[in-house]
Amino acid sequence: MQSKPVIGLNADYRAARKDSPAFTYIQAGYYDAIVRAEGVPVVLPPVDDQETISRYLDMVDGVMLIGGADLDCRRDGFMLHPAMRLMDSRREDFDRMLIRTVAERRMPVYGIGAGMQLLNVSQGGNLSLHIPEDMPTALPHADSLDANHRHALEVVDGTLMERVYGEGEIRVNSCHHMAIDEVAPGFMVSARCPDGVIEAIESTQPDWFAIGTQFHPESHSASALDQRIVEEFVMGVAHSQPRMRLVA
Repeated sequence: MQSKPVIGLNADYRAARKDSPAFTYIQAGYYDAIVRAEGVPVVLPPVDDQETISRYLDMVDGVMLIGGADLDCRRDGFMLHPAMRLMDSRREDFDRMLIRTVAERRMPVYGIGAGMQLLNVSQGGNLSLHIPEDMPTALPHADSLDANHRHALEVVDGTLMERVYGEGEIRVNSCHHMAIDEVAPGFMVSARCPDGVIEAIESTQPDWFAIGTQFHPESHSASALDQRIVEEFVMGVAHSQPRMRLVA
């Protein structure tokens, strides 16, 4: 019987404070969604050496890049926007090393929220740093008064997103002020909000199963249909070319 695919998850990080030590943490929704999709989640703590990252990836079959605070756009040649709230540099250092190695190995990967943005910039795309300024006619993509805020979604024919959602009215959760601007080479848009904001991408490269959603199918505000995106990812990992795992 085929074993369940092992999915590595990056994690958030908070540096030590005067009254508490440093710690790594992750929202339970991410690994719960993987378990429901018949995968085995494994959290990958943020480290700063390539050898350990390589060992991590020897032991998993695919990677889910979780959401979080904003990426530091200065690393990609842009100026900070006042609305940005940056993730801890230790996490971002690790995440950028991780996605670089995942891409080199062509390992299956699913980026969610900031994870999708990281996937895009790591492959040569860029980001809109603040939707209200860059796209002033856009719909609200965050609502501070409603954590379950949802907006409509338009999917592209022939994509994984269409396979998940099919036809009809679709609504997804939304809580972001940054978004993909230019899509990385080797990727295509698979869903947009009606206002034009990119909400999902996927690889067009035959040797790499890589997808991303700006919205969060692991969230408590997600629908049962949203969970199917995670199921599609886990199934895609299971059907990818088997690799030798490091045992020692």
